[in-house]
Amino acid sequence: MEAIEVAVQSRGRGRPRKDQSQPDAPRARLLRQGVTILTEKGFSAVGIDEILATAGVPKGSFYHYFDSKEDFGLALLDYYDQHFLRKLDRWFLDEGMSPLDRFRAFIADAREIMERFEFRRSCLVGHLGQEMGVLPESFRHRLIKVLEGWEERTAGCFRAAQQAGEVPVNIDCEKMARFFWIGWEGAVLRARLECDPVALDVFSEGFLEMLTMESVERKK
Repeated sequence: MEAIEVAVQSRGRGRPRKDQSQPDAPRARLLRQGVTILTEKGFSAVGIDEILATAGVPKGSFYHYFDSKEDFGLALLDYYDQHFLRKLDRWFLDEGMSPLDRFRAFIADAREIMERFEFRRSCLVGHLGQEMGVLPESFRHRLIKVLEGWEERTAGCFRAAQQAGEVPVNIDCEKMARFFWIGWEGAVLRARLECDPVALDVFSEGFLEMLTMESVERKK
């Protein structure tokens, strides 16, 4: 995974903030390795010791950067979200393709990544959402905000598709974006369960067909 500077760095502990944005800095390693492990195993099943060992960071250093496992989990979510928003912008703002081709390219990229890791890794947001019953309440509000951000980017891509004549003008882009993410997270879960991309293909093909079909509600 790429090294990404995280915006959650407001805790004043006297540490050099610039150092912690570098790929080899302890905080950056903890976040990077934490996301890698949590996308495979989930939050509740993973102990801090496993992440510390993988990141090569002493246990005493963990509490220099994070107050608790909850604080660390929220920072991981922000880290993942920033990475994912950049990915969405990279695809959805690519003017070298039509808007719907950008959307298709994002889906194809997500499918390829799941296959590359043999369906061991999944969406961190989906993982945490499934664990919400045992997570602190602070995660609920953060997860909702993350999904709303993804929906906003997606709705923007659909509006561009409308302007390009690829999507009917009567489509509610915000509602369709929300529908996509609700269904896509379910398709990701099914693909991981079956170790097969069929669920991703079935959902994405059905969604695109629905998104682009002519309205049947034309008035006389």
